[in-house]
Amino acid sequence: MSYLNFKSKYDKEPETVVTGYDNVAYQGYDNIAKAILNKNKNIIVVDCYPGVNDDEILSNLKKYLDVDIVIESKDIFYDKDEINKRMQTFLTEDRVRGVMYYGTILDFIDQDKLENAKNQIKNSQKRILVYGFGASLITTGDVLVYADMARWEIQLRYRKGMTNFKTDNSNDEFLAKYKRGFFIEWRIADKHKKQLYDKIDLYLDTNEENVPKAVEFSAMKQGLKELTKKPFRLVPYFDPGVWGGQWMKEVCNLDASKPNYAWSFDGVPEENSLFLRFGDIRIETPAMNLVQMYPKTFLGEKNYARFGAEFPIRFDLLDTMDGQNLSLQVHPTTEYIKDKFGMPYTQDESYYILDAKEDGGVYLGFKENIDKEQFINDLKSAQAGEISFPAEKYVNLWPAKKHDHFLIPAGTIHCSSKNAMVLEVSATPYIFTFKLWDWDRVDLNGVPRPIHLEDGEKVLQYYRDTQWVRDNLINCFELQEENQDFTKVKTGLHELEFIETCVYTSKTEIRIKSDSEVAQLNIVEGQSALVKSANNAFEPLEVHYAESFIIPAGAGDVIITPKNPCEEIKVLMAKVRF
Repeated sequence: MSYLNFKSKYDKEPETVVTGYDNVAYQGYDNIAKAILNKNKNIIVVDCYPGVNDDEILSNLKKYLDVDIVIESKDIFYDKDEINKRMQTFLTEDRVRGVMYYGTILDFIDQDKLENAKNQIKNSQKRILVYGFGASLITTGDVLVYADMARWEIQLRYRKGMTNFKTDNSNDEFLAKYKRGFFIEWRIADKHKKQLYDKIDLYLDTNEENVPKAVEFSAMKQGLKELTKKPFRLVPYFDPGVWGGQWMKEVCNLDASKPNYAWSFDGVPEENSLFLRFGDIRIETPAMNLVQMYPKTFLGEKNYARFGAEFPIRFDLLDTMDGQNLSLQVHPTTEYIKDKFGMPYTQDESYYILDAKEDGGVYLGFKENIDKEQFINDLKSAQAGEISFPAEKYVNLWPAKKHDHFLIPAGTIHCSSKNAMVLEVSATPYIFTFKLWDWDRVDLNGVPRPIHLEDGEKVLQYYRDTQWVRDNLINCFELQEENQDFTKVKTGLHELEFIETCVYTSKTEIRIKSDSEVAQLNIVEGQSALVKSANNAFEPLEVHYAESFIIPAGAGDVIITPKNPCEEIKVLMAKVRF
C-alpha cells in the first residue's frame, strides 16, 4: 500500500561536511596507532564511554602501539557486588524506571586502588597505555584519546547480550540493562566526559565494530562549533514494536522485509548522534557532545539558563498505520516525577497527525462523569487477566485526520489508536510513561509489557473530561500571520506546557526571525525544502518530507523555500515558551 503520491527522499544518514581540515581523520587501528605515536609521547591514555568493545579496542591498541605496560582502569573500581550495592537504591525494583543519579564516577572508585594505579606510572620511562572507562582519573598522560559511541548502538549491543559496566548481567532482559545505563552509567559517563573536552587530543569513533575511526579533537570541536551557527539534522534510528505500522517503511525508505516499525527517533539529541565528515572519513558522535560542549551558543541564553546543558524539545515518529493501538498511558506531573525519580521537569507532549486512515484516532481524556473507583478496579482486574479492559467506556476516542494537533499535558490519559501516523512533539524525559493498559498483548519477545498502574493512578487528572479536552486540547489553532501566499498558525501547546508550536504554510517562502534561541522543525507537508540563511551566513540545507531539523540559537534569521516551484509546504516549528 502506498501512503505518498511522490517518491520519498527521506535521508537516513544526514551528515555535515567539515571543511578546511585535511589529513585530520584516520581509519583502522594501524593508522590510528601511527597518529598516536607521531605525537612522540610515552604515556598514552585512552578513556572510554561504557559500552565500547574493550576486548577489540584494547587488543588492537596493544598490538599496534607496542607498549611496555598496560594499566586497565576497570581495576580501580570497586568489585561488582559493591557497585551493585551502591546502585541499588537508584535502580529500584521497577522493570523500567529508576531514580536519576546525580553523583559522579568517583562514587564507584576505590581510592586506594586509584592511588596504586597512579604510583605505577610515577618516574617510569617506559611506554605505558592506560585504558578504560575513567582512565584519565589515573592520569591524563602525554596524549589523551577518548573512545566514544552512540547510545543507540549501546542499546543494540545490550540486546545482543552485552553487559553493563563491570557486571555479569548478559542474560538480564534489555529493560534492566537500559535502566542501569539511562539512570546511572550514562549520567556519570557524560559528566566525566564533559570534564575532558579541553584535554582530549584524539577522538575515537567506535560505533562500527572492527571499523575504528578517529579524528583530531581540535577539528572535531570546530565541526561541532559550526553546528551552533547553521541548521542541521540528527541521525535518525528506527525500531519495531508490537503496535508498529507500515507508513515509515515507505516514507523513511526502510527495509520492507521487516514486520513493522513503531518508533523513529530523529529529533532527540540525548539519544541521536551526528555524522561529521572530514575528507573521506565520516565520524559518528553523540549529539549530546554538541549540547554539552557549546550549550549557551547552541541552545540560547534563555534555554541554557532554564535547562542547563540539556536539549528540552523532543521530536519522534509513532507509526500505527496498519498497526495497533499504543498502550493506554499517562505521564507524571512535575511534582511526582521530581519527588520519585529526581527529574526536574516532566514529559508534556502533543500528537501532530501526519497521516491517518478513516478509523484512525486519538484516545484522549476521560468521558463525562465516569466512576473513578470502578475505572481503577477495572484496570486492576484487567492487569490480573480477569477481564479485558473496556477502554471506550471510560476514555474518549477522537477521530483524527491529517494536520490535526492533539495536546497532551502531563496527567492526561491518552494514546494513539491504530491507523494514525504521529509526529510526537514533547519535552525530553521520554522514558517516564506510565502504561495503564496494553490491550491484552505481549511484546515482540512474547513477554507482557510493563504496566505502571500504581504510579499512573496517582497522577491522573480526572477533570480533563470530554468537554475540557474539546475546549483545551484539540486543534486549538490561532492564526497569527497571513498574506496571499503565507500563513502562520499557532497550534499549541497548552498553557500548562512549556513548548509552543506553530505551523507555517507557503508556496513561496517562509521567513523565520531569530530570537537567538534554539528551535526544532519538521516538514509536515511537501516533498522537499531549502533552509537558507537570510544573510548568506551558511550553505542551504535541503530537507525532505517528515524530516526533523534543528535551527540553533546562533543561526540567525532563516528563509525556508519549497525546492519544487509553486509546491505548498508546511513546516511545524517548536520552541520553548518564555
